[in-house]
Amino acid sequence: MALFKSKKETKAPKEKKVPVENAVLKNSDSTGPKNPAGDFTLVLLNPRITEKATMLAQGGEDGKAAPVYTFDVHSSATKISIAKAVQDVYNVKPSKVRVVQVPAKKVFSRGKAGVKKGGKKAYVYLKAGEKIEIV
Repeated sequence: MALFKSKKETKAPKEKKVPVENAVLKNSDSTGPKNPAGDFTLVLLNPRITEKATMLAQGGEDGKAAPVYTFDVHSSATKISIAKAVQDVYNVKPSKVRVVQVPAKKVFSRGKAGVKKGGKKAYVYLKAGEKIEIV
C-alpha cells in the first residue's frame, strides 16, 4: 500500500497574459464598436434633439452665450475621443466637453413592465461664432 506517488507529474508551462491595449474597451458591450477611441465615427451615436438641446444650441436663452450641442455617445467614449469625433465629423474644434451618465428607467406600458436602456450623453461647447448643422 503506497501513500505517495512514485512519479512526479510535470506541469504544463503557464500561458503569458497579454496586456490589454485599450482600457476604453473595459466597459463596452458586445453590440458596440470594437474601438471607439480609434474610429471616431462610431463614438457619436446621434444628436439629441430636445427642447432644452435646441435652446442650448442657439446660445442659451439670451442668444449671446456660446452654443452647446448635445449628442448621445457610446458608453465607453471619453471626453477626448468625443472632442476628436466632433472635430473629425463636423470640422469644428470644441472648447469644452461635458459627459453625463443617463440612468436606466423603469417603464410600465400596456400592462407590462420593462426597462428603458440608459447610456451616456455629451454636451459639446463651441466658440461663440462656430456652428454645427444638424439635419
